[in-house]
Amino acid sequence: MGENILFYLPAVPLGIAVLAFGIRSRRIVELLHLAGITIVAFLSLLLVRSVLRGQTLFALNQMLYADSLTAILVLIIGVLGFLDGFYSIGYLRHDLEHGEADERSVCSYYGFFHIFLFTMLLSAISNNIAIMWAAVEATTLGSAFLVGFYKHKTSAEGAWKYVLICSVGLAFALYGTILTYSDAFTILQDAHRAMLWTEIAGMAHSLDPQVMKLAFVFILLGFGTKAGLFPMHTWLPDAHSEAPSPASAMLSGVLLKCALFAIIRYYAIALQVLGRSFPQTLLLIFGLLSVCVAAFFILVQNDIKRKLAYSSVEHIGIITTGLGVGGALGIFAALLHAINHSITKSLLFCASGNVVIKYGTRDSQKIRGLLKVAPFTGLMFMAGLLTVAGSPPLNIFVSEFMTLTAGLKGGYLWPMILLLIALVIVFAALVILISGSVFGSPPEGLSRGEVGWLTLLPFGILFLLMAGLGIYIPAPLNQLLQSAVNVVLGAR
Repeated sequence: MGENILFYLPAVPLGIAVLAFGIRSRRIVELLHLAGITIVAFLSLLLVRSVLRGQTLFALNQMLYADSLTAILVLIIGVLGFLDGFYSIGYLRHDLEHGEADERSVCSYYGFFHIFLFTMLLSAISNNIAIMWAAVEATTLGSAFLVGFYKHKTSAEGAWKYVLICSVGLAFALYGTILTYSDAFTILQDAHRAMLWTEIAGMAHSLDPQVMKLAFVFILLGFGTKAGLFPMHTWLPDAHSEAPSPASAMLSGVLLKCALFAIIRYYAIALQVLGRSFPQTLLLIFGLLSVCVAAFFILVQNDIKRKLAYSSVEHIGIITTGLGVGGALGIFAALLHAINHSITKSLLFCASGNVVIKYGTRDSQKIRGLLKVAPFTGLMFMAGLLTVAGSPPLNIFVSEFMTLTAGLKGGYLWPMILLLIALVIVFAALVILISGSVFGSPPEGLSRGEVGWLTLLPFGILFLLMAGLGIYIPAPLNQLLQSAVNVVLGAR
């Protein structure tokens, strides 16, 4: 069964996508969509269970592979794909009722949503480095159409900017992939084996350090563009703000991690070939720059979705900083932060969707009294903002504190002071947003009440995950994270 999961995981969303484009009945496509995201979530949990039991999963002549690092990413994709996909149903029904979408475009949305899921899952389980690159590149296919869903001028501009910048950026990742393959082929003399990450990691000490140094730079620039690292992040605020809110949740909560985990795969190899100094220094520089630059953009933005988009840049920077600090604690903190950020940002983007529906604007200057207008949405939005700001005892505080602790233990005093200053700026910016939008008196004539239970149920589940992980890390998740740390440090 374990190996079959590697086939079924990408096959299910691909099949649902084909059906969604072929069937133009919204109700039928909704049911197919719900069935698809449920099956993907179930298969994701099965894969995690298999990995926790110590099984090594290979399929398709070892081109597909799952270890603990893969399992973390698949878990993020499966669980958040289900919750964000469920939120999509209520969100799109509202758009349909108010004439912002028609049945044909809604069916197309579900089709592209599942293509998006397919490409992300394929990038997660690919052992072949060329397929992994192609899958990350292909994630643009489904998500670009989701960004341009509303067919406004700004959404079209956001979609094209996303496609162009990420395509150029991923060309650098292709150079890094080719360099890695050519170096491995020189040693292995087998084209198939030289493409497999497990084979390359197993003989990493034999690779040419100069070639791998150049390859890692290209990989970091290329996949770093898709992950949203500064200064390659410029597509991200436009794409995240213009996409429908559930698509924004998938872009921020899930897509960025796919590119980031591709970097981690090469980071594991680079540690074996180059030692700690070079790869960790690069990651630390890009990580801290991303956090610091994003902090000031968060402070000055009025558009709530753009503010949340820059927050994603900040948190990708924190994850990268954790990797740059290195060591078992730094990598553990980075992987835990990836999970925490995915949960929290999904909640926030979905909540922002309800806010935009109620107020008809994304301008935080015009959003007042959310707790009085839609109490549950307001409470969830406030909780999400406090979490993403790093407030204890919620989940992001835990992984941020671990990152700072790992940095101080590793002797990175001044970088950690810089990180802490940036985090204080972000905290202040988000507290200002809470005080202005959540509290106070709502505008005159604004209807009160929640959007609908279909948009609220995912909030409750995401909040429980967010709060729960701030108090306690379950033993299976802790085991998965510890095992993934060993994969990165040992490249096995």
